[in-house]
Amino acid sequence: MNKISCIICGEKNRLQSQFLNTIESVINKENIHFISKRINTNICNTNNLEFISNKTSDEYVLLITNAEKIDLIRQGIYRFHQLAEMSGADMLYSDFNDLKEGNLTLHPLTDHHEGCVRNDFNLGEIIFIKASALKNALSKMDKGLQFGAFYALRLELMKNHKIERIPEPLYTVINEEEKVKTGEAIFEYVNPTNREVQVEMEQIFTSYLKEIGAFLKPKFRKINLADEVFKTEASVIIPVKDRAKTIKDAIESVIAQECDFPYNIIVVDNHSTDGTTKIIEKLAHKNKNIIHLLPESKTLGIGGCWNLALNHHLCGRFAIQLDSDDVYNTPHTIEKIVKCFYENSSAMVIGSYQMMNFDNEPIAPGIIDHNEWTDNNGSNNALRINGLGAPRAFYTPIIRDLQLPNTSYGEDYAVGLALSRRYHVGRIYTPVYNCRRWEGNSDANLDINKMNRYNAYKDKIRYFEIKKRILINK
Repeated sequence: MNKISCIICGEKNRLQSQFLNTIESVINKENIHFISKRINTNICNTNNLEFISNKTSDEYVLLITNAEKIDLIRQGIYRFHQLAEMSGADMLYSDFNDLKEGNLTLHPLTDHHEGCVRNDFNLGEIIFIKASALKNALSKMDKGLQFGAFYALRLELMKNHKIERIPEPLYTVINEEEKVKTGEAIFEYVNPTNREVQVEMEQIFTSYLKEIGAFLKPKFRKINLADEVFKTEASVIIPVKDRAKTIKDAIESVIAQECDFPYNIIVVDNHSTDGTTKIIEKLAHKNKNIIHLLPESKTLGIGGCWNLALNHHLCGRFAIQLDSDDVYNTPHTIEKIVKCFYENSSAMVIGSYQMMNFDNEPIAPGIIDHNEWTDNNGSNNALRINGLGAPRAFYTPIIRDLQLPNTSYGEDYAVGLALSRRYHVGRIYTPVYNCRRWEGNSDANLDINKMNRYNAYKDKIRYFEIKKRILINK
């Protein structure tokens, strides 16, 4: 088997001889052609990808992106090659094992398809690419990319080439350092220090949407927000289950709101068992604007709880989100959101929030304002990122017709993408909400299987959304 060129990427001063020796030993036994042992940078730069492409004359390229932490298994590269030949795939990636403190655990990845357009899609540390596909894709890509070259390469390959996951662990990643918790990693893409990276990623993705016919021009349906009569101008909707530690703070932050219009609070108590129900009952007894709903069904996710509240006869003209872990950080949050609806005849409004701990101290990554959203391109770029911000609010007649998926993760993202197709989405770029991080958060530290399930769901939503937008343009 001599049809493969191997590239090992990594900073020279970090590449440890023990890993290089292991990799070289496996590669030598499998008779693979080394074209380069080291590239002293990463593959996110166009020049480096072109270097790889120009150097190889073999049929395939084996790209090891993080050599200092990789241990290849015997016959692993043979398996990449075998399945590439069997499937005709142009890019392959595989599951792997994690080795930490002597414990070996499987690290499965998720399948790749047309909806996997987020720039943080995980392909692992080893990628197997057909050299002809690499050269062809690079010839069509923009030159001079500094951060998103490999993302652009993957999007280019998605148009006319096959990308396949191998559901087998073909190598091991040695984790000597503490990994970033999944709950923290969720917010990494909105880290303000990554602004320059995000701008380039948006440009790459926007070009891709235009080429496949899924780009939406900023033309929105006009709506008259006063068309229907409501007894209440706004309702704050709080789905909750077993949040005795946080629900009181959440509700009291709504009670403290100062508005010159009527509003209420609809708390959907989804069969709590930890004392949450009694806390809500006590608060509702003192404040008649609190509507305490106890669903009959035990099959509701967060989306289903939202639908129950939205269809309640006392739901207001605007339905505003508050998670049971979090609080409004100003007594004018509801007022600002309602004002934003009327300013632009928006069907949805999204605010900004501050990451906080339970001592009311700001924590990294700080203020999340999603300022990559613009009126001209926000509804397109929303397909690339992993969330839309908070708090989210909806014009009730439209969201009642649409309804939220009955899930407990990504339901707000799904409905936000759907609304942004046709309607204007208003944005508030100053924080009006505190997102409080603690060990009880639903995404505090997800195991890999749950994280994969969440990511796979959002990727599938992106798939359906892209298909719908292509149909709209036709």
